[in-house]
Amino acid sequence: MGNKVVVVFSGGMDSYTVLHKAAREGFEVLPLTFNYGQKHNKEIEYAEHACIALGVVPKVVDITAINQLIAGSSLTSDIEMPEGHYADDNMKSTVVPNRNMILLSLAVGYAVSSDAHKVFYGAHSGDHEIYPDCRPEYIASFQKMANLATKSAIEGKSIKIHTPLISLSKSEIICIGERSGIDYSLTVSCYQANKDGLACGKCDSCRLRREGFKSSNIKDPTQYVISI
Repeated sequence: MGNKVVVVFSGGMDSYTVLHKAAREGFEVLPLTFNYGQKHNKEIEYAEHACIALGVVPKVVDITAINQLIAGSSLTSDIEMPEGHYADDNMKSTVVPNRNMILLSLAVGYAVSSDAHKVFYGAHSGDHEIYPDCRPEYIASFQKMANLATKSAIEGKSIKIHTPLISLSKSEIICIGERSGIDYSLTVSCYQANKDGLACGKCDSCRLRREGFKSSNIKDPTQYVISI
């Protein structure tokens, strides 16, 4: 098995930090971006541009058909986007049912078919409370399943699910990015970025990103629709 790794890359700052890390460490990076019908599909365009800036080839896969089965999230359905913190009950509407199980399963399949040996995934500690499929115990369980699913397909070696940010806060991730020279203006985190790529500044993804930069004492390069 060679030096290839698949990186699940949404176009946001966490997954870009992981993508940048994998490329910096000398892996042959295979970025994988999913169009699952998310309203904030401006992130797909950001993902493509960020890949090109990093010198890797973007791959965007359309899986919008899954919304026939997993509707009901404010990220994908005709439901008003909540404006609050992740801990608030109203943020539960942003959960896309079983999304990461689906995306990681596809990424593992892509890794096997591409002769890659790892899947990099940017889950971090700030997501644990509201998103159950970002928790360490979820990743550990998924790894066991991936081992069973892929071992025979690749001569006794399974695909490693690598989550380098899993224990880090948003501000810690930003500090790592700053030390690594990452340009976070190439990313967007907003759940409702407009057609020009400007972030709303009101959704919780914007709040979390903005607070991360503030607590890190690092200038936020994000362009917002409203004055922050």
